[in-house]
Amino acid sequence: MGKLNKIKITQVKSVIDRPKRQKDTMKALGLRKINQSVVHTATPQIMGMVAKVNHLVAVEETN
Repeated sequence: MGKLNKIKITQVKSVIDRPKRQKDTMKALGLRKINQSVVHTATPQIMGMVAKVNHLVAVEETN
């Protein structure tokens, strides 16, 4: 099995006045505050979640 890449996800915008679904996705990613960052393995599930809230987060690859 190949090595999976890690991604660093940083919240850059507030979830105030966003649909509940987007708020739940941010919570599931582990993001609760602006400028908070989390590192996840870039699985298809995580990438799908990031795609749904890409206007609220910044994503960068890490090793």
